[in-house]
Amino acid sequence: MATATKSRKKSKLTIQPLGDRVVIERDESLDKTSGGIVLPDTAKDKPSRGTIVSVGTGRLLDDGSRAEMQVKKGDRVLFTSYAPESITIGEDEFLLMSESDILAVIK
Repeated sequence: MATATKSRKKSKLTIQPLGDRVVIERDESLDKTSGGIVLPDTAKDKPSRGTIVSVGTGRLLDDGSRAEMQVKKGDRVLFTSYAPESITIGEDEFLLMSESDILAVIK
């Protein structure tokens, strides 16, 4: 019996968020529980952590300058599960959210 496999190509399209927005690639969800039970896709929880792919220029302040972003590309972060806007480019899914929706940086 033959099975089809999907080859995953990285998209050449880049996303540059504006202001204090960031683009995050969500971590993969677990396929098994700690007890060894295999989970179907419908039962998996979407993780509220991921890696920052791109950051904006910072929030615009009252004096016209930009606030420095507290996170940078490559940071692993925890975020609120209600905040992100989901974006699909090809087969890749990204999350777009405000920097204030990020709860912590994982070191």
